[in-house]
Amino acid sequence: MLVRPALLLSILIVSGCSGGGDFADLQAYMDEVRARPKGSIEPLPKFQTYESFTYSAAALRSPFQPPVKLEVADRQKGSKNIKPDEARTKQFLEGFNIETFVMVGTLANDSGAFALVNGAGGVHRVRVGDYLGRNHGRIVAIDESKIDVIEIVPDGEGGWLERPRSLSLKERS
Repeated sequence: MLVRPALLLSILIVSGCSGGGDFADLQAYMDEVRARPKGSIEPLPKFQTYESFTYSAAALRSPFQPPVKLEVADRQKGSKNIKPDEARTKQFLEGFNIETFVMVGTLANDSGAFALVNGAGGVHRVRVGDYLGRNHGRIVAIDESKIDVIEIVPDGEGGWLERPRSLSLKERS
């Protein structure tokens, strides 16, 4: 007997949910949306292909460094006896201007004294006899406060001059 009232109750609930098929306003809205003109999606923009750029002036003197000045009055005539050894193998640090290097310290052991120079992408260890800079600069002396270098530069008249340079120790501030 309990089954009949439960069955009757479930039939009433189901019929109550399905009754009232009044979806006319919803159907009208959906018809209105479907009747609207279709939008268009803009095509993707055409991108230009990337052209890589190789900076070729990295090894030249920085425009923010003062140029090395040679006094015209003290200009010496070059010698035909002095000339760089073009046959020797170039060292890595000869590919950079000497102005890019800064002395940052010294090291000493049983085999001699070394200097530490910062430049050309890091700190490098150099010793007497190594070459530094683009002008055939050979290191002739190292002490605790400076590196002495002799560069061989053209005199502009077919000869070569030896020019002394030095890199002073950069103090930490």
